[in-house]
Amino acid sequence: MEFREVVRKRRMVRRYQPDRRVPDEVLDTVLRHATRAPSAGFSQGWDFVVLTKPEERQAFWDATTDPDAAPDSWLAGLQTAPALILCCSHKDAYLDRYAEPDKGWTDRDEARWPVPYWDIDTGMAALLMLLTAVDEGLGGLFFGVPPESQAAVHETFAIPPARTVIGVVALGYPAPDRKSPSLKRGRRGAEQVVHHGRFGQHDRL
Repeated sequence: MEFREVVRKRRMVRRYQPDRRVPDEVLDTVLRHATRAPSAGFSQGWDFVVLTKPEERQAFWDATTDPDAAPDSWLAGLQTAPALILCCSHKDAYLDRYAEPDKGWTDRDEARWPVPYWDIDTGMAALLMLLTAVDEGLGGLFFGVPPESQAAVHETFAIPPARTVIGVVALGYPAPDRKSPSLKRGRRGAEQVVHHGRFGQHDRL
C-alpha cells in the first residue's frame, strides 16, 4: 500500500472481529517498526508489553475497569481486540543518556527538557504501530490508562515503577461499527492549522 494511502486510511477502530487473532509475523512487524521511531539522543526509552492471550487481556480489563459496572458500547467494542500493546516510557533512560560525556547534562535536571521527550518518543512509536497495522490490513486504536488504574496495571504485569504506561495500542481485524460522533466536528484543514512565517499567517507570502 502506498504510504499516502496508509495515512489516509488510518482511523481509530473501536470494534474488532474477536475470532480472528493477529498473526505472530504481523505482530512482529508492528513491533519492529515501532522500534524505528525517532528518539532524543537515540535513548530509545520505551518498552512494549504485548497481551495476546485471553487471560492476559482479561487481566488488563480487570485492572482498569469496574467489575460491577456494565461496559458501555465503547468499552464493549474495545474488549473484542485480540491484541493489546502497553506502551511504556522510561524517563531515566533519557536522563542517563544525556548525562553521558557527549551530552554533558550530568546534573540530570529535568528542567533542561522543555517537554517530556520520553513520552513523546514512545507516542511516536505507537503511531508507527497504528500505521503499520493499516498497511497490514488491520485496525488499531490508541487509548489511555486512567490515573487511578496505573498502579494496578503496573502490579498486574510486573511493570517497573520507573516506567510510565502512556497508553495502549489495540490491534485486530476491524468489525462493522458506527463512526465516532466526534467526527461530526470535521477535520481542520491545512489552511487552518499551517502558519507561514508567524502564527496567524496562513498564506505563503
